[in-house]
Amino acid sequence: MRRDSKLSSVLHVLLHMAYSDRALTSVELAGYLGTNAVVVRRVLGSLRALGYVDAIKGHGGGWSIACDLRQVTLHDIYRAVGSPAVFAMGHRVDQPECLVEQAVNMALDTAFQEAEALLVARLAGVTLADLSADFNHRLSQLRGTAAHEH
Repeated sequence: MRRDSKLSSVLHVLLHMAYSDRALTSVELAGYLGTNAVVVRRVLGSLRALGYVDAIKGHGGGWSIACDLRQVTLHDIYRAVGSPAVFAMGHRVDQPECLVEQAVNMALDTAFQEAEALLVARLAGVTLADLSADFNHRLSQLRGTAAHEH
């Protein structure tokens, strides 16, 4: 089963926007992700409605950060992209008649809920500024050896 990478992709382009001294086009952002510009515009459109990014139309236009990186958490962005399912695993049958399968489902439900709660709590504790600081640290380690590819 294919993993949902929307959150990771959005965080990726948000950091690129944060480090750009100009608005970045959907085509440029799509190039960072190896995807289509239409996909980028669709996702960033929902972030624009929430005030996280801004779009400038016309020649020289593009997308830029419109929020304070210190105030926006990964959980905020997770919710903005539709709170994608954390796990690809699920029940074999959602409403089983078999008592064994009911027991299995209950155990899995509990484990999934606990794990998801831990992840969501962790996302709420990390800001876009934290990601930016980590990027800065990694970039400082590379200086003199190589440049950041994109």
